[in-house]
Amino acid sequence: MSINDNILIKIRDMKDSLTPVEKLVAEYILENLDDIPHLSIKSLAQLTKTSDASVLRFCKTMGYKGYRNFIVSISASLGSMDEEQKDQYTDIQPGDDLSTIISNISRNNSKSIEDTLSVIDKNEIARAVRVLCDSNRIVFFGIGASGLVGIDAEQKFSRINKMCHTYTDGHSQLTAATLLGKSDVAIFISNSGSTIEILDALEIAKKNGACIIAITKYNKSELADKANIVLSISTPEVTIRSGAMGSRIAMLTVIDILFAGVASSEYKHVKKYLSKTHDIIASSKHRK
Repeated sequence: MSINDNILIKIRDMKDSLTPVEKLVAEYILENLDDIPHLSIKSLAQLTKTSDASVLRFCKTMGYKGYRNFIVSISASLGSMDEEQKDQYTDIQPGDDLSTIISNISRNNSKSIEDTLSVIDKNEIARAVRVLCDSNRIVFFGIGASGLVGIDAEQKFSRINKMCHTYTDGHSQLTAATLLGKSDVAIFISNSGSTIEILDALEIAKKNGACIIAITKYNKSELADKANIVLSISTPEVTIRSGAMGSRIAMLTVIDILFAGVASSEYKHVKKYLSKTHDIIASSKHRK
């Protein structure tokens, strides 16, 4: 179950990875939100030029046993959304003044975190924290902006004396994956879930028995399909680099949640490491 369950955000994020027929249903729902709670399955099928079976299949794809449960969830999501929450992400346009850029980037980043809480599964987070606590070694894999998230994760988990490292290029990722074992955890970070280098390393890590955790956008992807644990994020549908910014912020939030979860679970054990690392950094600043 998601932390702040919102089916509308799930539909928006899943839309582009659906079958063509399911996508017709998804697009109609998102474009006619206020009408949907009042429609029968037959009416929705007619309006989307699909069939009752196709609408039901869409409901099951979104995680519901039947149409009635799906409509109840739609109504609940609509009822919990105020006007500000209904606002879409705002892209940065050429020539925007600085005040507009500051406002839009800040709003997009905040919304990406809020929406991530609607798609990430609390039970999956709990499973991830458990395997990280029990792991012999943690290895992070990411390319580009996702690699920067891995570097941040390595810095955090190193502070509590976890054996960990981040690999950000294809060749080193293949080497690292080859050396993983059954007591290791491999965390693959990819917004799209289809980055070739990431998938190549994942195949090797999986064959070696490592536990695979995916941090990726909420949609159907090869990365999500092959992972043992999936931690979904929600990202904006915008064209300029604010999209990559939003996904990075959401991924960093997931890393913070995992780190805090592990540190809290093992606090008696890691307290001394947190104190030591804090003190050495503090003393270094004083010397400067």
